[in-house]
Amino acid sequence: MDSIPAVEAVEWRTTAAPVGYEDALAEMEARVAAIHEGSASELIWLLEHPALYTAGVSASPDELLTPARFPVHRTGRGGRYTYHGPGQRVGYAMLDLRQRGQDVRAYVHNLEEWVIRSLAEFGVAGERREGRIGIWVVRHDLPSGPLGPVEEKIAAIGVRVRRWVAFHGVAINVAPNLGHFAGIVPCGIADFGVTSLKALGHDVSMTDMDAALQRTFSQVF
Repeated sequence: MDSIPAVEAVEWRTTAAPVGYEDALAEMEARVAAIHEGSASELIWLLEHPALYTAGVSASPDELLTPARFPVHRTGRGGRYTYHGPGQRVGYAMLDLRQRGQDVRAYVHNLEEWVIRSLAEFGVAGERREGRIGIWVVRHDLPSGPLGPVEEKIAAIGVRVRRWVAFHGVAINVAPNLGHFAGIVPCGIADFGVTSLKALGHDVSMTDMDAALQRTFSQVF
């Protein structure tokens, strides 16, 4: 049996300029290989992408409503279609699950908890919903609909695991153009909308969000 490298301090990296999706994917895959070999530490990479759509392994073609609107990238992460773009904080987590429990379900739960605690730093109550991946908020400021109180998605989660090293991660809507989500059925969920911290009335900078993510990470992981 191969020996498992000891856990080193997690590296945090923030990239200010938008990062192309294919460039980010290549960087993640190289880092995952290095983590598995024991030649690099785990990494949390905070960034923004230019406007684009990604298609996970469960994406259905009929959920891409305007194919020509933005570039579409096929990816090996779990899930369906998602949008990435300016104003959205993407947190790519390259973590060694050999050292953190070889339980993908528990890992996804921890990613959710990380986002929930980070949102709570700004007074926003993010919640899980059975059968609906991602993090949701209840819009008590809006009239209830036929299904009850309005719920909207504020963060997406997508994970891939290779040889027990996880990558991809979370995407939190800080202040993106919410109209850009109209080109897809986000995560295959047509009956619910999307929101952001800005739409909820919270003036949060990327620096603020990054600080919250760093403060809460060790509480969960």
